[in-house]
Amino acid sequence: MAKKNYLVIDIAYCHDCNDCFIACKDEHYMNSWLPYTDEQERHGPRWMNIERQERGQYPRIDVNFLPKPCQHCTDAACAKAYPDAVQVREDGIVILDAEKAKGVKGLVDACPYGAIWYNEERDVAQKCTLCAHILDGKASSVLSCPRCAHSCPTGAIQFYSLDEAEFKTKAAEEGLVRYKSEISGDGLVWYKNFYRWSSHFIAGGLLKDGDCAEGVTVELKGAGAPAQVTNYFGDFWFDGLAPGTYTVVANGKDVKEVTIEKSVNIGSIAI
Repeated sequence: MAKKNYLVIDIAYCHDCNDCFIACKDEHYMNSWLPYTDEQERHGPRWMNIERQERGQYPRIDVNFLPKPCQHCTDAACAKAYPDAVQVREDGIVILDAEKAKGVKGLVDACPYGAIWYNEERDVAQKCTLCAHILDGKASSVLSCPRCAHSCPTGAIQFYSLDEAEFKTKAAEEGLVRYKSEISGDGLVWYKNFYRWSSHFIAGGLLKDGDCAEGVTVELKGAGAPAQVTNYFGDFWFDGLAPGTYTVVANGKDVKEVTIEKSVNIGSIAI
């Protein structure tokens, strides 16, 4: 069985530096990699698009970033809608035919991720090719991975060429997930620490005699999460939560019931 090419994106390490976006633009603007894709427009298209999300309330907040290229879906909606214009390669890469995608603006709406862009200058639908021209050895570059993975300074974007069974084992061991798998199923782009994008947290602090209560054991009933010990500032932070009602327990005593629909900073609790 042929190996497939995968991107693993770790949300915990993405700092929104946009090096991946810039590298993609550098690779494809003023470069025509036919038959894979024609030249990308200078302004507008973000084949590597980075979404942003803030959780919580001051001062207990975090900001997370979701690099979102084409997901290279196994059961690609674009291929279903326009089978003549879309090729799903043996290695899993989804390619828009640079000739047959000309004038086919409907391809933009066919993608449930918004990953297909229309190049008005070239009159053609375009998107991330996972730098297939590099992987196939058709570029003068000495690289052996997509430009986005090569250019990521934090290692948030990693490239793997593995048998499908090998990758599925890796995905299970590392808790990798697909983005909105319910609408696209399997594919080549997977995410690590995705809970930081898809779930919520309850954060707060404990006070004892008006001072920060360090070293207090805190549990969260209903979360199934392990107990924590408050830090120097008396703070605790339970993440990966679904909407619902939870009870904060400090040193074995219920101290606050919290119902959440999104991430919350519940402030300081005197114990």
